Amino acid sequence: MISESEIKALVQLLDDDDPEVITHVEGKIMSAGTSIIPLLEIEWESTFNPLIQERIEDLVHELQFELLQERFLVWKETGAAHLLEGLWIVATYQYPDLELEVLVRQMEQMYHEVWRQMREEMNPKDQVKVFNDVFFNQFQFRPNTKNFHSPANSMINLVLETRKGNPIALCSVYLMLAQKTNLPIFGVNLPNLFILTYKLTDTDAFYINVFNRGLIFTKEDIDNYLENLQLQKQDFFYEPCTNLDIVLRTLRNLIISFEKLGDYYKADEIKTILQKIDDQYFSL
Repeated sequence: MISESEIKALVQLLDDDDPEVITHVEGKIMSAGTSIIPLLEIEWESTFNPLIQERIEDLVHELQFELLQERFLVWKETGAAHLLEGLWIVATYQYPDLELEVLVRQMEQMYHEVWRQMREEMNPKDQVKVFNDVFFNQFQFRPNTKNFHSPANSMINLVLETRKGNPIALCSVYLMLAQKTNLPIFGVNLPNLFILTYKLTDTDAFYINVFNRGLIFTKEDIDNYLENLQLQKQDFFYEPCTNLDIVLRTLRNLIISFEKLGDYYKADEIKTILQKIDDQYFSL
């Protein structure tokens, strides 16, 4: 572990004219690992040298990106049990200081309001209708049709703040609240559209289009949708997907968002994450 005094000494060398010195110093700092980030942030605040600040920013970003990958691997290897945690890790790419506890509190507040209005004796479709009323009318969640490809749609903190998102973002919030309310609602990975299913048994299920204000539809509607896209039916187009599937699709959307903005550096960084956590990932 590098001491605070060693960090101070190394940081002072970040404006050296010799590229070899800079390479050595940066390598030494990076070797200390992600735990050194707070010390670097303190050094950034205490220096007025713009060159040193810029190089500290680059180092902090590299270390934060390393931390992001570490978190994703731990989340995946421990079973990807909590979707909110996975989406929080995604959001820390843009908002590294975002705290998971903040998101947990926001979800808890909404859950209590949903729980207050649900009744156990309701049939499944009536449960969804009540849930839709709270979600769309009271909480005012809605599709972000104006900025459909914005990176904000993949940032759970912004989705909760603005109450706007793309299909997978809205579905993610919806299903997390629904599952906390003990509704058997899960994500479904359709091509070009992410939806939900209310699934009690294999024969007792229907589907929910959250991007269309919670519209309820059937397996036959999915058949027609796939037929219009000229795609063959696959079981996974009808069955619940995993939390990992949802986070992977969120990351793929984020790549598209950054590419549409022309930010290929960030798009490539997200591709690096996908390579680490998606067993099916391949790069053309």
